[in-house]
Amino acid sequence: MMKMESIWIRGLAVASLLMASTVITLAVNATPWDDMPAKEVESLLDKKFAEGQYSPKGADSCLMCHRKSQAVMDLFDGVHGDANVKGSPMADLQCEACHGPMGKHNRGGKEPMITFGQGSPVPTDKQNSVCMSCHNDDQRMAWKGNHHDNADVACSDCHSVHTGHDPISDRAKEVEVCTACHTQQKADLHKRSSHPIKWDQMVCSDCHNPHGSLSESNLKQMSVNENCYACHAEKRGPKLWEHAPVTDNCANCHNPHGSVNEAMLIAKPPQLCQQCHASDGHASNAVFGNTPNAFNAGQSCMNCHNQVHGSNHPSGKLLQR
Repeated sequence: MMKMESIWIRGLAVASLLMASTVITLAVNATPWDDMPAKEVESLLDKKFAEGQYSPKGADSCLMCHRKSQAVMDLFDGVHGDANVKGSPMADLQCEACHGPMGKHNRGGKEPMITFGQGSPVPTDKQNSVCMSCHNDDQRMAWKGNHHDNADVACSDCHSVHTGHDPISDRAKEVEVCTACHTQQKADLHKRSSHPIKWDQMVCSDCHNPHGSLSESNLKQMSVNENCYACHAEKRGPKLWEHAPVTDNCANCHNPHGSVNEAMLIAKPPQLCQQCHASDGHASNAVFGNTPNAFNAGQSCMNCHNQVHGSNHPSGKLLQR
């Protein structure tokens, strides 16, 4: 492994500041320091960061103990472990780029390091700050305050660094990772009418930015309708005769993740239509029974009003053409 030079101090100054409080949290819980006053621990760690107690041998020092762990060695199969990739941890501070300065950790393994994952005592926001110190591009600019951030989701809950290929970066695996938490959406995807996600023709990130966006539900576009129009351009207006719930929000009538009703409708017509059209000049309630009629046969209300997304026909005020 290459020997580290002093230039790393400038490159990771921000990350070091963010990680300092994390290491303090760990230090208080570390066995050798259980009886040490918190102020003394904080002072010791401040000195450690100030002096930059990183190992001059980088990953070589870590692998003296950790080389027997396959979970550790798998790092070198991926981009984070490739020293030839500019900006990767292995091209800079190596293991310590993410796990913090080694200090005296390799002298008995008692001095704590920054750890990641569900078993880590490090607060989620501190874990994420390490990742975000490098991954701060425009795709993640809205991370702070977005749904996943507020739900205390850690980067490591979805991403795997110590691997040759991060599973969620594979479209065939993405939905499986997302629906491990989003169980209601997983159920909807398997209903009789849904987007072709279960056939791997779509994935969650086609509509959502999991790292946050400026719109609701982390949608990639600025509104639900704009998101839908990205594929369903034929539904985009303006129309000469518009249908109010359509121009307001496609989700007023459709469940985008799937439904037991045709066309992913949230209810079956005519009941769906009559949530708004209670008195429309003809019978307001569908006649149920064995006799087919204009209100429940075929496409129900759409037997006559078939242009429900809007019409440009001069005589189409009632969305009939």
